[in-house]
Amino acid sequence: MKPGDQFYRFVRWSEEDQCYIGYCPDLYFGGVCHADTELEAYSELCGIIQDEVIHRLAKGEALPAPMVRVTRDLGFVAA
Repeated sequence: MKPGDQFYRFVRWSEEDQCYIGYCPDLYFGGVCHADTELEAYSELCGIIQDEVIHRLAKGEALPAPMVRVTRDLGFVAA
């Protein structure tokens, strides 16, 4: 498994913003990208996560332990 693959990521529609917003709760608080389509948002989100992991590892930083699981209530993240 690649280091970035351990982090849960999801995209959801925002009525307020009228766009799809990408989330990765283990690395970022709140949404980190947005797009007109779900696929565009997910693709952008995956790139952001990959860049973050590469950046942290290049600096010698430890990655945070993944804490969010699909079975948990994620309402607080996307609220």
